[in-house]
Amino acid sequence: MTHDEPAVAVLGPGGVGGLLAALLARAGHRVICLAGEETARTLRTDGIRVRSGRFGDFTARVEADTDLREPVGACLVAVKHTSLAAALDRVPAEVLGDGLLVPLLNGVEHPAVLRARYGTERVAPAVIRVESTRVAPGVVEHGSPFVEIDLAGDPVPRARLDALAATLAAAGPATRVLGDEAAALWAKMSFLAPLALLTTRHGLPLGDIRTRHREELTALVTETAAISGACGGPADPAGALARYDAFPPGMKSSMQRDAEAGRALELDAIGGALLRAAEQHGVPAPVTERVVRELGKAGL
Repeated sequence: MTHDEPAVAVLGPGGVGGLLAALLARAGHRVICLAGEETARTLRTDGIRVRSGRFGDFTARVEADTDLREPVGACLVAVKHTSLAAALDRVPAEVLGDGLLVPLLNGVEHPAVLRARYGTERVAPAVIRVESTRVAPGVVEHGSPFVEIDLAGDPVPRARLDALAATLAAAGPATRVLGDEAAALWAKMSFLAPLALLTTRHGLPLGDIRTRHREELTALVTETAAISGACGGPADPAGALARYDAFPPGMKSSMQRDAEAGRALELDAIGGALLRAAEQHGVPAPVTERVVRELGKAGL
């Protein structure tokens, strides 16, 4: 995509959305960020400033509005589940036209909701692996040495997915198209859920979870892998534990950071969805059920 091609919209220009918007704009694409009036005004005036060891420090100029007012080639959805319903009002289906809607959300249940609203062949779920934080409106700190995107969408024509993947990859993120949507979504869910639930439940970084709460982590990883396998995703608890062990000990989950900041948690989208899938497929998940219940009772 270039300025002669349809623009890319980014719904929710926060840590993840802001980073992708800035990278795409720096690569020469027309980018329209969709946000509240105050944030949109800041982005129109100051652009998006990125601080990144991987991509350097730079400022990218973007367009910004409160609502989508013209068709775009793709709309990247980078809001939290907790604000998804309200945020989608900024993207009317009739205005999006034939553009792809690309949710970069945690969880596994949102594609069905989005397809009911925007149409089967326009929703291309994606999974992103990155640590990136909005420290102020229009200011993003990218902390991980990578940005990796897995793009899927079983009903979406493969040529459209390949074209979008090429656009994203050329802007910086390592992007690939996967042929199995369920496997792609559950690959992240099966890794994310134990990390998010336990770091938030205990208020500790990953290093303390994998040492002080190793037995609980192992049990939760085992249950999550079994649920994932029943849903068509990967089932590799040993591999998940090995990945946790390789991460920096100070790593925190985004859910934990939300709890520390007093923000609403994606507990239902992660823990709730995990338990609903377990019940649907008859997979026992007593540790998951207990941890989710404890988080709910704690008001986290």
